[in-house]
Amino acid sequence: MAVQQKKRPSTQFQVQDTVNKAEHYYRNNARIINIVGIVIILLIGGYFGYKYLYLAPREGKAQAMIFKAQQYFQKDSLRLALEGDGNNYGYLQVMQRYGGTKVGKLAALSAGICYVRLGEYQKGIDLLEKFHVEDRVMQPLAYGLLGDAYMELNKTGQGIAAYKKAGYYSDNDLIAPLYLMRAGLALEKAGKNKEAVAIYRQIKQKYPQSLQGHDIDKYLARAGDTE
Repeated sequence: MAVQQKKRPSTQFQVQDTVNKAEHYYRNNARIINIVGIVIILLIGGYFGYKYLYLAPREGKAQAMIFKAQQYFQKDSLRLALEGDGNNYGYLQVMQRYGGTKVGKLAALSAGICYVRLGEYQKGIDLLEKFHVEDRVMQPLAYGLLGDAYMELNKTGQGIAAYKKAGYYSDNDLIAPLYLMRAGLALEKAGKNKEAVAIYRQIKQKYPQSLQGHDIDKYLARAGDTE
């Protein structure tokens, strides 16, 4: 007697079975699925809304707000650039109101420059220690200003550390050798000539065409380089 073979379910039946399972899964998990979907939509919408409906207008307002401060800064009227003149805002107000914008970050760095140039070094340090941006020019300048302020307060170790951060942050041919040189000079001041020589050699190797690189042999000799 021949054994009857079981019939394989038809493709149509398999598809229907898959659909039924999917519907069953959805019914059992509908709340979670809907919540996840809504969250994704809100995140996407929130990002574009934040960027174009919130950040973009704020950048424009910040740009208008900082205009007079920039004029005062160019005229070397640092106190007015920093604090405003009663009718126009200074860097501090722009920074406080629009700190999350690019213009607000520029205002924070400019305020730090003003404090250091006015001789209010600790105020400059307090501000610049909090300054962090992913920018290959602004961030090393902030570190370099920190170095200047620390050196003015005779905090040589902290000055050296800040100069090194500025010099090693990026390979900018203007900024990097400038602050590496200052790090070397500060190391010499601290009596750490061997470390100063190592810094000067880096300038000679990586930035020979820079302003600092042209005279670097003189500093190497002064620091006691024997090679």
